[in-house]
Amino acid sequence: MSLSEFNIIKQYFSSISTKENSPNIHLGVGDDAAIVSTPENKKLVVCTDTLNEGIHFPLNTSAYDIAYKALAVNLSDLAAMGATPKWFALNLSMPGINEDWLTGFSTGLKQLAGEYQLDLIGGDTTRGPLSVSITLAGHIEGVTALMRSSAKVGDKVYLSGCTGEAAYGLACLSSAATINDSDKYFVSRLNQPTARVSLGLSLLGIANACIDISDGLVADIAHIAEASQCGIELDSNIIPLPAIADKEQARQHALSGGDDYELVFTVAPARQAALKQLISQTDLPITCIGEVVAAPGVLLLDNGRSVGLSRTGYEHFNNK
Repeated sequence: MSLSEFNIIKQYFSSISTKENSPNIHLGVGDDAAIVSTPENKKLVVCTDTLNEGIHFPLNTSAYDIAYKALAVNLSDLAAMGATPKWFALNLSMPGINEDWLTGFSTGLKQLAGEYQLDLIGGDTTRGPLSVSITLAGHIEGVTALMRSSAKVGDKVYLSGCTGEAAYGLACLSSAATINDSDKYFVSRLNQPTARVSLGLSLLGIANACIDISDGLVADIAHIAEASQCGIELDSNIIPLPAIADKEQARQHALSGGDDYELVFTVAPARQAALKQLISQTDLPITCIGEVVAAPGVLLLDNGRSVGLSRTGYEHFNNK
């Protein structure tokens, strides 16, 4: 017997909830809408992302990895705001019912949701081209959220981890029939990105502005510059590069490759000591890669000289 929409939800997704242990969930999966409340003195923070087959993940990506990434990219958005994730809704479109695929998908979703103690509180399941949309909600103390619009002239610009690794992973998948052991790490960075939720929370009270790197380092830093009505100078010789043999390819990936979901943030001179202490308490590499300046735009420097880029990042409706 073919599974109905409601059977799918009950069999594969209703268990991704611990609402009996979550007093702020008053009504979860199973009704027309969910009812939740935020703790006293906290603000609700909401984000949403859509992943489409062939655009956000290659056609042969496993169901586990699709689910994992769909939730991870939303977690990254909340990380960039310094918010604590709590609940999510899932909208899943798929061309047909494949129970093996649904098992893998729900397993990937449960795995990451369990790591962050997230509750699935609703959504929708439809027939159509493979597409996954997740809306994630969480909370933050008062109005202390990290935002793109708060960078100040004189701030130093910092980057967590290394960008370009996911882009190289995609290049490996696109060019090789099989992935060798040395490249599996880069493919995992593409398929199972790490959302820097802990870092985002730690940056509250330290960083002025913050954004996660989804479309490319230079492209996303430009959003901070525009929103903050300032400029940013980047030192191309300091930006961490993926550990691959072709250094020019590594440089291009690091500057314009997307899907790494690292955080880039700005810190005022008065808060450098606090940041230094934070860095000493984490194993995650954090690198100063530039400075906020008054002149608008993003300027990439090589030994003090401006250098250009043929591509700054991914744009959905202007990509060749």
